[in-house]
Amino acid sequence: MQFAQQFMFNGFWIVAGLVLFLWWASAYRRRQLQKFVSAKLMPDIAGSVSPAARNLKYVLLILTFIFGIIALARPQWGFEWQEVRRQGIDVMVIVDVSKSMLTQDVRPNRLERTKLAVLDLLKKLKGDRIGLVAFAGDAFLMCPLTNDYAGFALSLDDLTIDSVPRGGTNIDRAMQVAMKSFDEIDSQYKAIIVITDGDNHEGDPVEQARRAKKSGIRVYTIGIGTKEGELIQLSDVQGSARFLKDDEGNFVKSRLNERLLQQIALLTDGVYVKSSGAEFGLDYIYENDLAKLEKREIESKMQKRFYERFQWPLSVALLLFCMESCILTRRRK
Repeated sequence: MQFAQQFMFNGFWIVAGLVLFLWWASAYRRRQLQKFVSAKLMPDIAGSVSPAARNLKYVLLILTFIFGIIALARPQWGFEWQEVRRQGIDVMVIVDVSKSMLTQDVRPNRLERTKLAVLDLLKKLKGDRIGLVAFAGDAFLMCPLTNDYAGFALSLDDLTIDSVPRGGTNIDRAMQVAMKSFDEIDSQYKAIIVITDGDNHEGDPVEQARRAKKSGIRVYTIGIGTKEGELIQLSDVQGSARFLKDDEGNFVKSRLNERLLQQIALLTDGVYVKSSGAEFGLDYIYENDLAKLEKREIESKMQKRFYERFQWPLSVALLLFCMESCILTRRRK
């Protein structure tokens, strides 16, 4: 036998408190009666009450609580084998970790805002596998596809601009790494989400999008930033703010290439969303598209299903309560 909700046994502290209260109430009532009634009249008054009946009511009430708590703990014994199937899709999240992601036009900055949004997405997943790729001038697999959401969250938390040592923005390479991480079968149950704030500097992400389309993989893109561009704010070792400059001493701006991101999404039947302060875009993509995609069976296993037996202690508790209610403490004249 086992109990599905063992924490309910903490309710026995309530039973202990009830026992102490009944004992105190009985003693208090007796003391109060002795204050106002003379010793000669006490037998006549007390004689109308049956101590045995009253004590029996107390016992039945306590037993009612005990069996009620046992019922709430959900005793289980006996089981049958049941097939459990888990369905979902595979989602690779590609995050830009170039220096421009430190820009603070969203709070606390673009990278930290992205990490918070991905954590919110994680809470919506039900059985889906998720993986993580970080990219700048190169790309690295930070977390392979997994349904261990806690492990994924740890990998996400480790993302910094130092996760990829090579600077730049290479969406092509990031998509290559993401696509290689998928299983070769059932590509129609797969999706890639690209989150970036900059233009592409290397490779051909459009050609990579065409390959994803041939494989049946949808690519969703989220753009952070503006077409005009934003200065890239950094912090020196003393914590003072400064802006990134190129080799010629000119300030570097991070410009959003919406046209490229829209083209990638359109080629693969995905969706492009421009991130804003109020709506990052991941919720929209998940609720309006990802959640509606056909899911595949990821795994099937046999699991024990225990039979619930709470009905028995619950029936005893109800019977004891009815018995307690029927007992009269006053003697018949």
